[in-house]
Amino acid sequence: MPPLRSTGTGPEAEDPEYAGQYRLEARLGAGGMGVVHLARSPSGRRLAVKVVHAQYAADPEFRARFRQEVAAARRVSGAFTAPVVDADPDGVRPWMATLYIPGPTLAERVKRNGPLGPAAVRRLAAGLAEALRDINRAGVVHRDLKPSNVLLAEDGPKVIDFGISRPYDSELRTETGKLIGTPPFMAPEQFQRPRHVGPAADVFALGSLLVHAATGRGPFESESPYIVAYQVVHDEPDLTGVPEDLVPLVRACLAKEPGDRPTPDALMAELAELAEFADFAELAELRTALVQVPDAPPLPLPRVPVQRGAAGAGVPDDAAGGPEELPTPRRAVPPPRTPAPDAPAPAAAPARRGRPRARLLVGGAVALAVVGAGAAWTLRQTDGPGRPESRRAPVAAGWRPWESGVYEGAAGKGGEVRATFCSYGYGALFCSGRGVQAARIDPADGKVAWKRPAQDAAGGNDAPVAPVLSGSVVQVVSPDGRRLTALDPRTERVRWSRDVYAYGGRVYHAGGTVLLVAADGTVTAVDSATNKERWHHKVAGQDQPQFSSYGDGRVAYAVTPSPDGRHTRIAAVDPVRGTTLWQRRSEGALTTAGTGPDGVLYLTATAPDTRTSAVVRYDPATRVERRVRLSAPLGAVSVTAHGSMVYLLGAEGGLVAVDTARGGRGWRLETSVANASQLVAGDGRLYFSAADGRLLAVDTDRHTLLGQTPPRLARAGHGYLELVPAPVVADGKIFAAAPDGTVFAVDGRTPGRW
Repeated sequence: MPPLRSTGTGPEAEDPEYAGQYRLEARLGAGGMGVVHLARSPSGRRLAVKVVHAQYAADPEFRARFRQEVAAARRVSGAFTAPVVDADPDGVRPWMATLYIPGPTLAERVKRNGPLGPAAVRRLAAGLAEALRDINRAGVVHRDLKPSNVLLAEDGPKVIDFGISRPYDSELRTETGKLIGTPPFMAPEQFQRPRHVGPAADVFALGSLLVHAATGRGPFESESPYIVAYQVVHDEPDLTGVPEDLVPLVRACLAKEPGDRPTPDALMAELAELAEFADFAELAELRTALVQVPDAPPLPLPRVPVQRGAAGAGVPDDAAGGPEELPTPRRAVPPPRTPAPDAPAPAAAPARRGRPRARLLVGGAVALAVVGAGAAWTLRQTDGPGRPESRRAPVAAGWRPWESGVYEGAAGKGGEVRATFCSYGYGALFCSGRGVQAARIDPADGKVAWKRPAQDAAGGNDAPVAPVLSGSVVQVVSPDGRRLTALDPRTERVRWSRDVYAYGGRVYHAGGTVLLVAADGTVTAVDSATNKERWHHKVAGQDQPQFSSYGDGRVAYAVTPSPDGRHTRIAAVDPVRGTTLWQRRSEGALTTAGTGPDGVLYLTATAPDTRTSAVVRYDPATRVERRVRLSAPLGAVSVTAHGSMVYLLGAEGGLVAVDTARGGRGWRLETSVANASQLVAGDGRLYFSAADGRLLAVDTDRHTLLGQTPPRLARAGHGYLELVPAPVVADGKIFAAAPDGTVFAVDGRTPGRW
């Protein structure tokens, strides 16, 4: 049934009668971005349905944010959060439905009945600590945890309203130049370093919320939000009236530095010693007085002014999202591709999708103008149940995750960003960084076996690149791009060195061959192990070839787009002999993306505006080319292929999967990870790193985020990387590098516990 509109001149005139299949029975409240209605599912369950205001439904940017809000809500589930039942972020009027939870908010409970007793505060603290654990595990930072966003239900408190929550590194802003939140419940870093707001900010908010529950006021009080902001950053909290046994815990939550605050797990362990786990019902004693919703027939509810988190809602207000989603097919999972033992692990793709859940209405959060303020938040989700561990490479018994690095000490003066780029092979991890030509790291414990300083580190400012493991040597290019040096992987001894300055950075590798492309297009092929020339000539039809190679490196693919971008010459070349295996001309500006079974080549097409617009599949055996156009072009794409799937990660964090064997069907996931690394694919997963040093894992079968590591920003200065090192997958472990100069390893079998 199409949505029906009420008549009249009041705000109700824009209210639809239906949201999807759900008939909207009564208003529960309204906020700046939408209205929350009471509704019922076909089975009779009561739902809280948030419907976006018409003016925002017409705004593409808001639709993108709302789409991400739905995704964030779906990622969160637990006993102390409200589950999402259904949503349609792409409807004429976007909407989201959550389970209706009768009960007052904590703000209403304290306002009408006064502060909670000590035992009730302990039980509240225990429930909210568990809620934060669930929320943060899903990779979401709430950012607006406050009394009006906590519902008091019979079975415990429920955290609602994820309207301004974000994945940790999201670059989406609610409004340019402004931070959105409620000052008395915002952490110091939300005012000082808004781009680096992580899960610890929610712990700070929990501390403020517990003070409010116990005393009826916050730990920082003023009529001016600007004075409150100053107090939060500089002053000690007022804990007068907080139960004595809770004071140390609350004080720890309100620590100025995020790293000094306890984690939700630590809070739960501490509260287990304090809480008296009686019935939660007494916390919700005002439920029937505030909201009366009989089972049948439904009665109109009074329209109550609602702040974020009014009773009975279930949808965030300041949502987020991305481009249109591709249809999600049921498909066979391609068999995993295992790299050769001594080969560098393939670089590949990111993905993430999360389970839903969200909550309530919008209302009186204060927007504080901050000069140059951005925002960055994180995501996490537990490892999916039932994943066959047999698909994971074994990890040696007793192995433990480690953290190491190729630099001396922590981040340098001012906390400058010091990226490290690594490759795996010959049983070790080999890394390069600024001032470090190469270093060998033991994958078992992270110890640096040897390290060579860059001989001409001052000669150039180019970012380092990962060493290339080829022909039984470790090859590194000098920072100024002048020399290619081959090192013995065991002894670090120089095997050979070659001046490559004349090639202007056109140095490519394919298996055990180095391909050097001169300015006139002539290719010189060199044996990686010996530095001896293998062949020297031009490749037919390739004026300025750009080479790429995949898998065992037996084929090098050369592409040369035409100057006008209307077509591309493609050639498959034997890198050892220099013979051309096949060649063709295809429409558009194409770039190679990977290979599939039976020598199939995948490419991406770039539109005139430089965004990726299509995936191209070419089968040289049949000479058949298929082109799958993306529903929405992606900018600054990281792309990888695995089996019949091609994965693309856009600059705004949208991850798109295209199944080339099923007519281009696939799925889309909003990761919100801007400025991510290259994607790495394997074993039904995608791995990628974020600019704040987090490593993320995505399940490509379930289209969900499996887990992520904490951020590792520079210890001082909080710098970001312009070029993010890709993770390395080998021997059941995942190796990654962070902006603070560290290299770390985690168990690839259990991303939910990273």
